[in-house]
Amino acid sequence: MPYRVILVGASGLIGSNLLSELIRSEAISEILLVLRRSTGISNPKVKELILNFDELNTYSSEIQGDIIYSCLGTTKSETPDPALYRKIDLEYPLNLAKFGLQNGVSQFHIISSLGADAESSNSYLKLKGELEQELKKLNIPSLHIYQPSFLIGERKENRLADKIMKPISSLIDPLLIGPLKKYRSIKAADVAKVMLNQSIKDLKGTFIYPSIQIQELA
Repeated sequence: MPYRVILVGASGLIGSNLLSELIRSEAISEILLVLRRSTGISNPKVKELILNFDELNTYSSEIQGDIIYSCLGTTKSETPDPALYRKIDLEYPLNLAKFGLQNGVSQFHIISSLGADAESSNSYLKLKGELEQELKKLNIPSLHIYQPSFLIGERKENRLADKIMKPISSLIDPLLIGPLKKYRSIKAADVAKVMLNQSIKDLKGTFIYPSIQIQELA
């Protein structure tokens, strides 16, 4: 049976790749994009729910479908305000999961990060770890957490860190062998492909995919 899905973060690197995969897939019948501004995409499968994420509870009844994909995230340079940063990276996706669960959504797929740990001294990894912990407490029937390493792909916006890291990663990746292999960079398109493939398997339980496992599945 074709799936009705909800995608948040469709304008980002992984989200945009995932949207393309969802549109092409015959297993997906309907895609609801939850976003702050329109993508301008015209496709019979795609519908848009444009909102202020601080008012997500107002639209909670519309978060309906079979699967939610959360690719929402920001950076410290884009969002220097710590409170807003926490909202985007933790509160918004967590609320989305809660509302989806209330409405019968059975699968939740989310992008986290390699090294996510609620006890980490790194604020980014700590926040991702906290989010993972909170999601596990919800007892979602099918929870999938993806922990990619440095992402490769064409972003809509220019990031200085990406410009610096891309050529470096192409040189370093072949040297990362054995236990260090997990730190190799990964294509955003591969992450998106795995997210779709794992969702149509209709697995039950909680699944965590470190970057190296995502590469193997891709």
